[in-house]
Amino acid sequence: MTTIAPDARMAGVARTYPPRAAVVSWIFFDWAAQPYFTLITTFVFAPYFATAIAPNPAAGQSLWGFAMAAAGLAIALLSPVLGAIADASGRRKPWIAGFGTVLVLASCTLWIGKPGDHAVIPLMLTAVALASVGAEFATLFNNAMMPTLVPPERIGRLSGTGWATGYIGGIVSLIIVLGLLAANPETGRTLLGVTPLFGLDPLIRQGDRAAGPLTALWFIIFVTPMFLFTPDYPAKRPLGEALREGLSELKQSIKSLPRQKSLAAFLLANMIYTDGLVSLFAFGGIYAAGTFGWHTIQIGTFGIMLAIAGALGAWFGGKLDDRLGPKRVIAGSLLVLLLSVAAILLVDKDSVLFVKTAPPQAGAALFSSTAERAYLVLGCLIGAAGGPLQAASRTLLIHLAPKDRIAQYFGLFALTGKVTSFIGPLLIGLVTALTASQKAGMAVLVVFFVAGLGLLMRVRD
Repeated sequence: MTTIAPDARMAGVARTYPPRAAVVSWIFFDWAAQPYFTLITTFVFAPYFATAIAPNPAAGQSLWGFAMAAAGLAIALLSPVLGAIADASGRRKPWIAGFGTVLVLASCTLWIGKPGDHAVIPLMLTAVALASVGAEFATLFNNAMMPTLVPPERIGRLSGTGWATGYIGGIVSLIIVLGLLAANPETGRTLLGVTPLFGLDPLIRQGDRAAGPLTALWFIIFVTPMFLFTPDYPAKRPLGEALREGLSELKQSIKSLPRQKSLAAFLLANMIYTDGLVSLFAFGGIYAAGTFGWHTIQIGTFGIMLAIAGALGAWFGGKLDDRLGPKRVIAGSLLVLLLSVAAILLVDKDSVLFVKTAPPQAGAALFSSTAERAYLVLGCLIGAAGGPLQAASRTLLIHLAPKDRIAQYFGLFALTGKVTSFIGPLLIGLVTALTASQKAGMAVLVVFFVAGLGLLMRVRD
């Protein structure tokens, strides 16, 4: 496919884009990386850590928050530097391979986290933090490949399709864990009513712990097509020279931000609302486990429904992105998130919006109580809004950033998405620890979405 690149139209230079196989292979990176976020940080290992490894759910939520905060700070400090070096050196794939290896090794380590073994808590938190660093940095360099894959008018659809594909990958991986690996310790049966594969022992939660090695194997298999079929940027200069030039260009870019008011406002808005969204996803499963007493099967089923909503939202949001522009998609998504979080805070195990309801009963059907069903509906709204929000955000950055420094600005994008990312988990952890209330800890997220929406209004797309 040949078209005229926007920065080449004046010169009449045709821009050739790679074949469909290269684009599809790039999209599968999202499929490859998503199980880390679905299985480990949200629906399987995080709730398992909080309820089975940590002393109690509140302490588990607090410790998990501190670990994710540490990872977020490291990502924030290093993202712009690595992005600038990548722009100066040219290539993206070596960086993806390196940080993918970190993700794989750290994820495998989670297997040794046995229930009730408090001595392993520091190692588990370290492994989760390293896996987060690997996943986020690999994603940063994968995002920076987008402008060379499709014409500008199709960037929104590409981004939305990538996010939707990632959500579907998360669904499939979650079904594998819940249906074939993780069993209820009381019944010894998985969600599909079978005994776990490979002789995994439900009593010592081997099915939950298998989420780590499965994430690693999944990434290795499904990231391979990107390395084989998607073209990389050509190499420009040696690493040492790229380091010096990249840091110099990064310094100039940061100095120029006050003159690029829309870009600066967007990066600041992204910093705030991404912190809120990541914190919401990271603690949603833990919050449900503490509020309703859900275990892996209930939380995982909820996760499947959430991911389906996210996939549909991201796919539809990608179409709206190309038609209406990414800013409108982001604003609409933030409104849905804000209202949904506010409503969730008014749902308890025996009440919905101040109306008393029957609490969940032991041995009852899955999600049989009114409060649980209300939580499911609100969770699906959050999933449907979260997908378009993230997909449209990286599209808007491509619209606003200089084309010759795209990896650098994706580094700044990651910086603003992570520089305060420790604040959300830290505030949730601190408020939860001080009040011994998960609801009070989650309430701080309302502020993040309100502030992010206010700053977004200053962005001109």
